Amino acid sequence: MSSLANTVDLGSVEPARSRHAGRRSTVAVGPDTVVVGTADGTVRAFERDSLTQRWRVASASDHGDDPSVVSAAICDGTVIVGERSALGRIRGYDLVTGECRFRSETADDIGSPTKETRFFLPFVVDIETAGGRVYVAARRYERDAGERSFESVIYAVDPGGTVRWRYRTDASPISLDASEDRIAVAYNRCPGEYQHGLAILDADSGDERWHWDPGTEGQRRVGDVSLLSDGVAVASHGDYRGYRLDPSGAVRWQADLATPQQIGDETLYAYPNHVHATEHGVLFVTGNTYAEESRETDALHPDEHTVSGYAPRGTQRWEADIGGFATGVDTDGDTVAVPSAQHFRSRDPDGHGLSTFDVASGSLLTTKTDGVVTATALDGTELVAVEEPVSYHDDDRTHGRYRLHREDAV
Repeated sequence: MSSLANTVDLGSVEPARSRHAGRRSTVAVGPDTVVVGTADGTVRAFERDSLTQRWRVASASDHGDDPSVVSAAICDGTVIVGERSALGRIRGYDLVTGECRFRSETADDIGSPTKETRFFLPFVVDIETAGGRVYVAARRYERDAGERSFESVIYAVDPGGTVRWRYRTDASPISLDASEDRIAVAYNRCPGEYQHGLAILDADSGDERWHWDPGTEGQRRVGDVSLLSDGVAVASHGDYRGYRLDPSGAVRWQADLATPQQIGDETLYAYPNHVHATEHGVLFVTGNTYAEESRETDALHPDEHTVSGYAPRGTQRWEADIGGFATGVDTDGDTVAVPSAQHFRSRDPDGHGLSTFDVASGSLLTTKTDGVVTATALDGTELVAVEEPVSYHDDDRTHGRYRLHREDAV
């Protein structure tokens, strides 16, 4: 157990509530800079060692649309950030000076929101970099007469903002992974014509090389994907399992992560939401408990909020409880940083915090926080994270503050 030594206040923000309302902060770390995107659309850069602010850029919004900055990456001296906003902007800034290098609007491709509520806003879901290029996933959700639908696009973008290609579907992308020659796209919902939970794209052209799906009924498909030199690892929302696929998409092995279990008179499950794979093993992270017959339950699946490690050939090595929902993970080689946000069923503030794991050997370090940790970035042995305040509906206290933390990862 460690304590947080280096923090910076990020201002005020409405506390998170018992249920998750989606991402509204992000953080990225470079060789000497930490960049934070905040809930009011502001982007702030800090010196990595001292956390002294280097520059700050306010939101460019002129639509009054609550433009939260929800994704970020650094590539060739440019920090690229993505919004959840009426225009779904992608913005690029000089990492040293904060000068704006480009700005574009994903709403031009995926459309404008049909309702003025947060979940209907265009959403830049993920940004990844590889080979001097930036890859961006954006989606827009709408609902009509109870029917869900999505419009989405994957971009390949140069650090200067030039779009090299687009890949459009009517499915919902949830995450990307990128290498020199391949882009992996995980689609967590497929309510329309596109019925593939995973697409592997050519990095240069954007053409689809192959696709895969868990083959399950319903809209739920894939929660996350991690590329390997000889295939991919997948966290499946469709059947609550983890998969290791070969370079053509054939299954090498699979693991039951949080598959349905009978607890009392209910059948419970939890979604596997994150995966990271290296040549030394595969790490999976599961999320909240749900019941098959109802979204409400007082029971808990025994494998919810669990991080588990598997050997390259599929044997489970270790597992650990992280105490709350992980909004996203960050990785550097075999090290994985896993934040713990609220547990909306037990609402126990003792579960708030941040943990690091080694893919092969398991737990490295656990840090407790007052509020919920919602974003994290890892570089070598150093870790940065965003904490947000939370107020549970059955507790009159506010736990934590809106702040940036920096600490050792191991």
